[in-house]
Amino acid sequence: MKYLLAIDVGNTTTAIGIFRKRESKRMEKGRESTRIKKEKLVINWHVATIRQRSADEHYILLEELFRFNKIRKGDIRAMVISCVVPPVLSALEELARKYFKIKPLIVSPGIKTGIAIKYDDPREVGADRIVNAVAAYEKHGGPVIVVDFGTATTFDVISKKGEYLGGIIAPGIQISSDALFEKAARLPRVEIIKPKRVIGKDTVSSIQSGLIYGFVGQVDEIIRRISEELRSKPKVIATGGLAKLIATESKTIEKVDPLLTLEGLRLIYERNVK
Repeated sequence: MKYLLAIDVGNTTTAIGIFRKRESKRMEKGRESTRIKKEKLVINWHVATIRQRSADEHYILLEELFRFNKIRKGDIRAMVISCVVPPVLSALEELARKYFKIKPLIVSPGIKTGIAIKYDDPREVGADRIVNAVAAYEKHGGPVIVVDFGTATTFDVISKKGEYLGGIIAPGIQISSDALFEKAARLPRVEIIKPKRVIGKDTVSSIQSGLIYGFVGQVDEIIRRISEELRSKPKVIATGGLAKLIATESKTIEKVDPLLTLEGLRLIYERNVK
């Protein structure tokens, strides 16, 4: 069995996916033609991003995940990585060399993505944002907006032609909640869930209402303004840990795709490795 190991390292969470190589038959005029190799997601995990984790510690973690899911280390034949945390990237590159004996494909300037990046300096765009853009355009066409609810809440805009036009970066829901707890002496840390009503009847529900409906309002207003600037009505796709919570209240988010980033990594791998 041959597997592709895809890893997306965010500031808070790391997504890990295992894709199995498969072949599909292509039919031409009623007869079987060549087989096309594709990758299918077998399983995925989300773990905390720990900047100090060494290559050896990464391997111990992966070994446990593999063992529990009956995946053999020797079946990992390729690896693709996007990372916004440089110390972790160095450890993962060492992991690939030391334990899997492979050279990983790193999402970085110069690789084939299939989309034109219209940022003033393309090197400034986070790897995860490019990966999301690739997957969103491939799966949903354009124009499309990706809203990623991660450590930061990011909005990435892809044109009808598949060009990455730019986006917006705002503080994420969790760090906004943490900031209230850390900077306001009498405010407690709260669970980020939808309150029973908008008007809070106690401190906890008041904070929850501000977080949930504040971010719903932020998303819908930013999408409205992007649409005005584009002079079109783009599709809106959400991803990230808290995407579903906000999407249920948003008027503009059309679909939640929790596997968007991993699918983007698969696509980029396929476009760079024949």
